[in-house]
Amino acid sequence: MSHVDTTVYGSLPNYVGGRRIEVVSETRYPVYNPAFGSVIAEAPESGGDHVASAVDVAQTAFEKWSRIPVTERVKFLFRLERLMSERLDELAATVTREHGKTLSEARGEVLRAIENVEAAAASVYHIMGKNNLDISEGIDEELYRVPLGVFGVVSPFNFPLMVPFWFIPYAVGLGNTVVVKPSEKTPVSMTFITRLFEEAGFPPGVVNVVNGGSKSVDALLINPKVKGISFVGSTSVAEYIYSRGTASHKRVQAGASAKNFEVVMPDADLNLVIPSLISSFFGNAGERCLAGSVLVTLPENHERVLKLFVDVASKLRLGYGLVAGVDMGPLIRREHLERVKRYIEVGESEGARLVLDGRGVRLNDYPDGFFLGPTVFDEVSADMRISREEIFGPVASVMTVRNLDEAIEVINSSRFGNAATIFTSSGHHAREFVSQVEAGNIGVNIGVAAPIAFYPFAGMKDSFFGDLHAQGGDDHIYFYTERKIVISRWGNAKQIVSTH
Repeated sequence: MSHVDTTVYGSLPNYVGGRRIEVVSETRYPVYNPAFGSVIAEAPESGGDHVASAVDVAQTAFEKWSRIPVTERVKFLFRLERLMSERLDELAATVTREHGKTLSEARGEVLRAIENVEAAAASVYHIMGKNNLDISEGIDEELYRVPLGVFGVVSPFNFPLMVPFWFIPYAVGLGNTVVVKPSEKTPVSMTFITRLFEEAGFPPGVVNVVNGGSKSVDALLINPKVKGISFVGSTSVAEYIYSRGTASHKRVQAGASAKNFEVVMPDADLNLVIPSLISSFFGNAGERCLAGSVLVTLPENHERVLKLFVDVASKLRLGYGLVAGVDMGPLIRREHLERVKRYIEVGESEGARLVLDGRGVRLNDYPDGFFLGPTVFDEVSADMRISREEIFGPVASVMTVRNLDEAIEVINSSRFGNAATIFTSSGHHAREFVSQVEAGNIGVNIGVAAPIAFYPFAGMKDSFFGDLHAQGGDDHIYFYTERKIVISRWGNAKQIVSTH
């Protein structure tokens, strides 16, 4: 069943100091509904002056916001969580329109964002310091955690709502203010949610949104009032942001690219494995930093796993994410679709066997959409580009190894270390895998090893630049606050003199 969606959002304003500001710019980025290939919005390039103005407003707001008791600040988060929950379906539909993922995937994204608001509300507990009485006679020592100021948030296109909420609620809950630069490909969701920040009562300037591309990012990186940058995107951009940000004496946490391996041992329960693999490799159309990319089997189970995997993948229904029954949506842009197709051509030229080709998908109801069906290569080796480079699309590379040791060796030879999964019924295999694999997020019988909001989103090697990761745990406390030590001596003058 086809579905016509005529929703158009028009020109998107910046949101600065509680006001919506139209930006006049020669550079404007089209925002597509990728299922139809039609433009639904435009985002301007804010550039230096507009970004500097937003930072100034955020700095002014910080002076008051940081002095509001933390017990009061978290009440704003409670109100925001309630509003997001009430508007969940509307938020999810907006995500689907600008990204293309299915409605169920978009709902999952919004729920993850809400979880981070809930986790950030615990900052009232986490911000507590330490103290010692009488470290010397009449001298006490205390540790306080204090907010730093303005933080920049630069988010990717693939999770336009969830990823910004890895950072925003923690930063503001701890007393900072933020300037958010959403992806120019998917900025509508952040524009939408600024209204919820208003309804929750956040003072003007605490949360600001500026649209744009690389010029707006550079303006955040060079601004001395910006204390830190939280980023998720490709490795090349993450490395650039980390290098330039730290050179400007900023704190930087930069999530980057991935190449995630999923190992299926012969003792694994395939009734659990296959649905998990399908969700991992083809959920979000493969545009996910936790997506499965390389499926690793052993000779004993290779043919059976491959057959079941391809059979289910070939039956996935493609279409518009707001239509019931659709399993997979389109890719984000036509140029990205062509990029992924070039990787399929690379795989063929390298000698991998193409057993399922998604390039032949034709959707009569969506002739201009950016669709690519599930694609599966077999007989992939570790030296091929399709097993080494991030494709970021619904392309699975199947590789056969002799044993678990070789599987671990192959995984650890990757320059990336975002996630890895093992499917097994053996505690010994699982323990070896967990202890030896060099990846930040490890799954055991879990297709998508996504940490809940109370834990940090880990990453190793070229999948992360920085020291402190996104999301919950202790990392966000250390990233968004500084420790202040207070050493106090109490007593009358006679007592003080007598100590010398």
